Amino acid sequence: MSDIKITLPGSETVTLTGHTIDKLIRAGDGDAALLYLYILKTKGQSTSSEAAIALDKSKGWVASAMAMLSRIGLIELDNKADANAQTKAESSVPATGYPLKEPRKFTEDEVKGEIISGSEFSVVVDETQRRLGKILSPDDLLRLFGIYENLRLPAEVILLLITHCINESRTTGDGRAPSVRYIEKAAYTWEREGLFSLDKAEEYIKDLEAKKSARGEIKKAMQIKDLEFSETQKRYVDGWIAMGFEPDAVAIAYDRTMVNTGKPSLAYMDSIIKNWHSKGLHTAKQVLDKDGNRRSSAASSYAKAVGQKHGEPNRNEIERMKRILDKTKEG
Repeated sequence: MSDIKITLPGSETVTLTGHTIDKLIRAGDGDAALLYLYILKTKGQSTSSEAAIALDKSKGWVASAMAMLSRIGLIELDNKADANAQTKAESSVPATGYPLKEPRKFTEDEVKGEIISGSEFSVVVDETQRRLGKILSPDDLLRLFGIYENLRLPAEVILLLITHCINESRTTGDGRAPSVRYIEKAAYTWEREGLFSLDKAEEYIKDLEAKKSARGEIKKAMQIKDLEFSETQKRYVDGWIAMGFEPDAVAIAYDRTMVNTGKPSLAYMDSIIKNWHSKGLHTAKQVLDKDGNRRSSAASSYAKAVGQKHGEPNRNEIERMKRILDKTKEG
């Protein structure tokens, strides 16, 4: 039997980002995936009751699937209404990730027993206390054990995470060691990003450092001093970095924005940069070379137009004038 090509009609096509697909796959919940497709189809304007009718499912089924989608950060629930809660697809991802299953609650005695047993976790505790320069409280130990046991981050990845958080606090915070609560928040992000090996975690940190460096250069280009980017500015800037723009090119876009609008309009800058991106111009040299070519072309067209207007002399005319001059000399 020959292969059959399947094509979605344009009117029925929906878009799922790779990040969203990864979340659904990792959740391993077919009910949640089915409900999410329905939410996308209705553009997030459906109630749980309408979803139950459309999918021929019970309200309990919908509630369970919605809880999973909320837990992995794909929808937000409006708790003002119970069964008729509105859902919104592709909402912003929470600042922290969520475990794919309800995290298990541990007791202080369980954690103490794990430490006394001399397990790998006891090494994590000792090293964490050494790096943070303090004895962990019972609440700290519960949080750290949750990272180890619920998120399943390997010990070496947890220690790298702690080192990263300490470095972040030194460069962007008040210089004090980060709290275990802060480390826990970062751990959920690492779990969501799938950083379960040293190689992946190190690559992730490397990418973060490169982005931070690029942000710093772009901040200089935009003449922003003594202030951090706002979340809105960060979204624009990260988009330009992702498109491959060098800081010098962004500086040109900033200058042109100021000249044309008299203010640092992010939307105007973004329109300039997206226009360059569509033409494959990502460096200052490429932009200026393109400008130079355009000016040369304009100058050539202008010279041609002026020559035609004022009667540019042709070769025959030049020869005629030369003959007249020669006769004058002979006379």
